[in-house]
Amino acid sequence: MISRTLVPGLALSLVLGLAVQSGCGAGSVTREESQPTVSDAAPAPAPGLPDRDPALACKLVKEQGALLLDVRSDAEFAEGHLDGAAHVPHDQIAGRLGEVGDDKSRPIVTYCRSGRRAHAAKQTLLDAGYTQVTNLGGMTDWKCP
Repeated sequence: MISRTLVPGLALSLVLGLAVQSGCGAGSVTREESQPTVSDAAPAPAPGLPDRDPALACKLVKEQGALLLDVRSDAEFAEGHLDGAAHVPHDQIAGRLGEVGDDKSRPIVTYCRSGRRAHAAKQTLLDAGYTQVTNLGGMTDWKCP
């Protein structure tokens, strides 16, 4: 015959065993490698070349044969421009890319009066696939002997 203390002890062991077993799986924490999120990622480098760097612009023109591109209006260009500059108004660049050239890796230095239109021109050129574009800023920023 089974002892009166053995049955309650077995029952208690069975209940505790099931509780521990079911609790271990549900409460366990697994650590996964965290994946980088957009905020963790390094910022993408700005496209093109750094802007408003007269020394870089001079070096590109003098040493690498960069296209110096005046993007001001026809009237402004006629009043005066930097020596050797080509001219395509900023709002006409998309339709006149042939005048900029087919070599999309050739450095291009854009400029205007203050830098705003040169920035817009730079973006248009980058969107068209040109890769080495910088915005000098305003033509008075040009310091190249």
